[in-house]
Amino acid sequence: MEKLIIIDSCMREESRTRVILEAAKEVLSARYDIETIDVNAIGLPPLTPETLKERTLGKVPEEALSIAGRLASADRIVIAAPFWDMSFPAILKAFFENMSLYNVTFTDDGTTCTGICRCSKVLYITTRGMNIPTGDFRDQGSSYLQALSSLWGLGEVITVAAWNLDYMPLEKVAEKVRETAELARKISEEF
Repeated sequence: MEKLIIIDSCMREESRTRVILEAAKEVLSARYDIETIDVNAIGLPPLTPETLKERTLGKVPEEALSIAGRLASADRIVIAAPFWDMSFPAILKAFFENMSLYNVTFTDDGTTCTGICRCSKVLYITTRGMNIPTGDFRDQGSSYLQALSSLWGLGEVITVAAWNLDYMPLEKVAEKVRETAELARKISEEF
């Protein structure tokens, strides 16, 4: 069975993003061996001048090295994160900083960086309170993940998003989340 890693950066217990993630996971679990990484529970800190100096000397925390290795060998990756300050939560960015390890997730050929991850598709699941559709210049989460995919060699990034949720009646919010969960299920059938 192929390996799929879910990177869960949902911030709230009643997360609308997690509702959509669970719908996708229901379909994906029939075809993939799934590992979930809860970035909030792991709590990797952002790199500092001191940790960068250690990394340059080859001193990488064992937990980060282990997770990065599993990410590099995953067949598919799903990222679930709410829209947060025009992107996604900072803890997810810190997680990606810690996973960007030379000769684990990327390498170089002397002139540019080259991704060495096995993954060929990424599914990004998000919800946005504001009226910001995917592809809008204010949606920096999707564009960041496309750039990261280029660095790590992850392949196609597919974004599934519900937006404008903070500015519609509750019954409309529930309907929009259900519709987006159905879209996530449909995409997951071919993912």
